[in-house]
Amino acid sequence: MNKFVNLTIIASLISIHSITAQTKASQYHLENKFSAEGDGGWDYLTVDENAGRLYISHGTIVQVMDTKEGKIIGTIKDLKGVHGIALAENLNKGFITSGRDSTVVVFDLKTSATIEKISIHGQNPDAILYDNFTQRIFTFNGRSNDATVIDAKTNKIIGTIVLGSKPEFAVTNGKGKIFVNMEDTSMIYMINPATMKVEQQWTLKDGKEPSGLAIDKVNNRLFSVCDNKLMIVMDAETGKVIASLPIGEHVDGCGFDAELKRAFSSNGDGTLTVIQEVDANTFKVLENVPTQKGARTISVNSKTHHIYLPTAEYGETPKPTAENPRPRPSLKPNSFVILDVAPVK
Repeated sequence: MNKFVNLTIIASLISIHSITAQTKASQYHLENKFSAEGDGGWDYLTVDENAGRLYISHGTIVQVMDTKEGKIIGTIKDLKGVHGIALAENLNKGFITSGRDSTVVVFDLKTSATIEKISIHGQNPDAILYDNFTQRIFTFNGRSNDATVIDAKTNKIIGTIVLGSKPEFAVTNGKGKIFVNMEDTSMIYMINPATMKVEQQWTLKDGKEPSGLAIDKVNNRLFSVCDNKLMIVMDAETGKVIASLPIGEHVDGCGFDAELKRAFSSNGDGTLTVIQEVDANTFKVLENVPTQKGARTISVNSKTHHIYLPTAEYGETPKPTAENPRPRPSLKPNSFVILDVAPVK
C-alpha cells in the first residue's frame, strides 16, 4: 500500500515536472491581436523596422499599421489584387504589386500618397523586391514566368528577366545576388541584379513546391519553405543543401531574425515553426507556436523580435462546382486581424 502511494506520488511529480518543462520550453507567445477593417483576402506583409510601421496587403488596399499601437495610420487604395510591398527607404518610396491589372503602384512612405502607377508587360506580378545594391525593383510575375526590373529612382522599366518557371518569393544579399524560389520546378535561381541574368539554378532536393524564402546574410544561408512540410536550408554561395527540417502544413511565408539567428515558417494550419541556427551548418526545430488557422504569411522585425501574421476567421466551404472545383471557405465579416507574436520575456 505504501509502495503504491509512493509510486503514485512519484508519477505525479514526474508528470507535473514534465508539464512545467513544456511550459518553460515555449519561447514565443501571442502578445497582441490587432484588428484591421475590411473583408478582402490577403497576401504578403512588410515591416519597416526603422519607422515602426507594417504594410499589409488586404484585398484592394494596402493598410499601414503602427506596430506599437496596432492602429491603421494610412491606406493606399484602388489596387487590383494586391500581393506584395517593397520598401526603398533611402528613396522614401514604396512599391506594390497589383496582380489583376499587372501594375506596380509607387507610393510615398511618409504620407502613403500614390506617386505613380506603372504598367508592366509581365502578367500577374506577385512577389516584389527592392535590391539596395542596384537600387532596382524586381517583380516576379507568376503567370508569365518572368521578372520585371524597374529603376527605383526614375520608376522606369529597364528590363525583363525570362525565368521559364513560376517564381515565388525572392530575397537579396545586398551584395549583387538575388535568390528566388521556383515553385513548379522546386529550385532556387540566383540572379545577378546588375546584368539581369540568371547565373545559377539549384535544386531543393527533398523540398517540393517552395513558396516563402528568407536569408541569413552573414552566414550566406537560404531558408526555403516547401509545400511538403519541409524547410530546406541552402548554402547561398554553392547551392548545397545543408539541412532539411520539418515544418507545419499549408506554408506560404518564411522569415529570419538576424539577431536571434532564427528562421520561421508561417503555416496555414495555425502554427509557427521556429528553427534555431546553432551555427552555419547546424539547425534545430525549437518549437511549433500555436497561431491561428490561415496565418500563412509573415514579416519579422529583427530589432524588436516581433513577428506579424495576417489571418481571419473562416466560415463554411461552398460545395464544389464545375466552374469552381476547389472552393475556398468563406471569411467571417470583420474578422481580419494581425497576430503579433513576440518572445516570452
